[in-house]
Amino acid sequence: MKKALPFLVLLLVAATASAQNDSVPAKPHSFTVSGQHWSRGEIRDGALPDEDDNGVDHAYFLMSSTTLRFHYQYKGLEVKISPRHSGVWGAAGGGSFSLDEGWVALHSRIGFFAQIGRQKLFYDDLRIIGADDWAMAPIKHDVLKTGFEIGKHKLHLLAAFNQNNENTNGGTFYKDGGQPYKSMQTAWYHFDPIPQLGGSLIFMNVGMQHLPSPEENITFYQQLYGTFLDWHPRNLSVQASYYRQSGRDEWGISIRAWMTSLEALWKINPRWQLNSGYFHMSGDEDFFVPMAGSIGLIQKTSVHGFNPIFGSHHKFYGAMDFFYVTTYYGGNTPGLQDFHLGAQWKPIDPLSFKAKYHLLATSVKVEDVSLILGHELELETAWQILPDVSLQAGYTFMKGTSTMERLKRTSDRNNLHWGWLMLVISPEFFSVKY
Repeated sequence: MKKALPFLVLLLVAATASAQNDSVPAKPHSFTVSGQHWSRGEIRDGALPDEDDNGVDHAYFLMSSTTLRFHYQYKGLEVKISPRHSGVWGAAGGGSFSLDEGWVALHSRIGFFAQIGRQKLFYDDLRIIGADDWAMAPIKHDVLKTGFEIGKHKLHLLAAFNQNNENTNGGTFYKDGGQPYKSMQTAWYHFDPIPQLGGSLIFMNVGMQHLPSPEENITFYQQLYGTFLDWHPRNLSVQASYYRQSGRDEWGISIRAWMTSLEALWKINPRWQLNSGYFHMSGDEDFFVPMAGSIGLIQKTSVHGFNPIFGSHHKFYGAMDFFYVTTYYGGNTPGLQDFHLGAQWKPIDPLSFKAKYHLLATSVKVEDVSLILGHELELETAWQILPDVSLQAGYTFMKGTSTMERLKRTSDRNNLHWGWLMLVISPEFFSVKY
């Protein structure tokens, strides 16, 4: 991290000088104030209770999120500030205020840029790096982002270092902060050889704090690297990816994990489209879950479960968020396979309907049970009431198997229901140029 910072600072200085000294055509000041509010009610029935639950396996609640966005631009300078309030209705403390985004960017006429501050990151299909805006607390990063976007080429370099306080003693141990990682360096390169084809390469180096011993102050580093391809001729879109993980996790255990995905979407006409896909995420070998009422231990010598740390999980792993949001018993993972098939229908422009089926399975064999975790059916509809107002609703049903019962250590697996109704309002209050 220390070696990377001088290089990134030089890039920042170069971009600043370029933004100031290049012959950037004079443009008027631009200032926009916009916002977003959503309120969502949820019904959860047949949830998987843990051993400390009171036996009630259903819940009803309302939540909301309100964001105000200030966006300023002049010549090579760009500033964005977005405070946010979110919370469950009636919760103690009335929810939480946070800074959703707060960054400053400098752009040069020839394509170089530098952006620093709290920001959301969006790359490729959002599986590896995404904001996950469905959640009340979307993923954001305090990061320096530099690079260039020139013609068919894009190169982004990211660097982050997180800390709890501005301590003078013991100020390098990181625990229970706003991010799951201590430091991060990423290089992302994208190339579009032709308008219908694009590809990306990514390399990430993530430093995780070794938690058991603050006195030792050890940071273990793990790496993620891979590629993403996007081909979209006419009404067809095909996306494919392959990634590997190596290094060591926060406990110092070596990582050897991988994942691959293939997605296809066919726009039959303006009213109908079909989509299908498959992904495979590797799992820990010799995966073992003791039966309820017993204690079982297994020594883990390496990590084979792929971990999409910064991805938009809700978009990929089933609407109920059972996988890669909640954990399995013991903290290990048997991996995940998902074959899905879906359709979208727009009978009229303001109204749309979506349906998707998931066949979910583990990647590795779990003792005495099959690979199949369950079947999930998702239904969703959206009505654009006004240009800035939409009403959305959804219902998901999952039928679990004995494998799900074993992994979650629960007997309630056959009737899992989730329904929601959400109002989304995204107005632009005013925009002025002067």
